[in-house]
Amino acid sequence: MIRALQWLVVSAMAAGMALAQRGFLGGGEIDVPEGTRTAREVGTRNEGTPVWTNAVTFEADVFTFARVRYDKEPGGGRRRGGGGWTTDLPDADLNLSFRLQQMTSMLLDPDGRLIRLTDPELVQYPFLFVSAPGALHLTDPEAEALRKHLLNGAFLLMDDFWGDSQWANCEAMLKQVFPDRSFFELPLDHPVYHGVFEIREKKQVANVNQGARSRTDGVTWENHDGEVRTVHHRGIADDKGRLMVLALHNTDTADGWEREGEDDYYFHTFSEKIAYPLGVNIVFYTLTH
Repeated sequence: MIRALQWLVVSAMAAGMALAQRGFLGGGEIDVPEGTRTAREVGTRNEGTPVWTNAVTFEADVFTFARVRYDKEPGGGRRRGGGGWTTDLPDADLNLSFRLQQMTSMLLDPDGRLIRLTDPELVQYPFLFVSAPGALHLTDPEAEALRKHLLNGAFLLMDDFWGDSQWANCEAMLKQVFPDRSFFELPLDHPVYHGVFEIREKKQVANVNQGARSRTDGVTWENHDGEVRTVHHRGIADDKGRLMVLALHNTDTADGWEREGEDDYYFHTFSEKIAYPLGVNIVFYTLTH
């Protein structure tokens, strides 16, 4: 589907160097020091992460992939596994940004942004990404800041959480943000599926290991509680119908961005055909609505 998806540049960072610079916490999480501002500072987990620059005069005139830094609920509470805010960082952020710059006329920030919801600079970033919202915890000030930002025109994408208990946590956190609004299942005639690419089915993106194995056993779904074979795209809209929040449940879209270079079958089956078309369409929607 996406014949243009070929690496044009190769990162000078080595994956081995990146591994030595960070501590791994399990569940796809890594230790990122407080105060780290960009995905680029974290260092790649994979070889081949793209590096690019924009003309000096256009440095500020770019679209930025901004990932929300959050703390897990103290003591576990509603959380039932499922990674944390650093899951798929930094390569998912940087790879999707590069693909958007490669396939569209957009200019993308080559470094991305890591930001807390209470950061005064939040207003500069209309596109927010939350990884593993099954582990998400929001303080009252964070919920208030997110509510204000979304009602002022921002958009929140959430991805990579599985099963009933992780959904329950995500839903509870967004009720804290919007007590008077609820999630609804996006119909396939929603504009998000008819932007740059025509998407006619909600397909699951498996993680890279299970996805690569699926070429022989045909199994792509994760083993968590609840009905995990069914992919859900659920949204919350404002009073005018604009989608403010999109939650991609029972799928690992960001792994399709992060791990695209690790397995040829995985790339062509999940990255090229599912993860990138959906990611591009979502960003296109945020810029046109």
